Amino acid sequence: MGVFVAVTLPLGLMILRYAPGGEGTMATFLAVPIALYGFVIAATWIDAIADKLVALLEFLGVTLRIPNSIMGLTILAWGNSMADLSANVTMARKGLANMAITACFAGPLFNILIGLGAGFGLLRGIKQQEILYVSLTPDISTGFVFCFANCIFILFSGLAVNKGVIPAGYGYMAIGMYAVYVVTSLVLNYALPESS
Repeated sequence: MGVFVAVTLPLGLMILRYAPGGEGTMATFLAVPIALYGFVIAATWIDAIADKLVALLEFLGVTLRIPNSIMGLTILAWGNSMADLSANVTMARKGLANMAITACFAGPLFNILIGLGAGFGLLRGIKQQEILYVSLTPDISTGFVFCFANCIFILFSGLAVNKGVIPAGYGYMAIGMYAVYVVTSLVLNYALPESS
């Protein structure tokens, strides 16, 4: 803790001293390190809070006897997606539909490729094993099917039928498809309890 204070206190005082007070722009050689420092601090806080949140959700799942896959499918997924949902809706309302659609696919793709890649890489380092076995549960398989169906529907309705324009009714169809996905996953999880 002492090292943390010894490093961050002088850095914070330098920022207070050299940051512009609204009278002009900050020089690039000062702005870049401050922005990177802010990014690292924000990522550290997000990691610490996410760690505590996952521990709390795991505790609630054990206490209420809710399987981990259902906790991930519902509460954790919704909490993880709220910032993206808010940003995407705001972009779409401002007329930045292409940016919103791109973000809808780029965010989850980043989570899958980087999140899973880094997670399994760290797990491999901790476990010291070359091979880590992961079971493909019905919940995951159902997610793949619905994700694939959604992608096919967007491509078909947006490119093939409407010549590059996604129809306005797609939003309702997507919400309906998500509701069917959640219900299907819940039924599969409780109908096949050995999968969890």
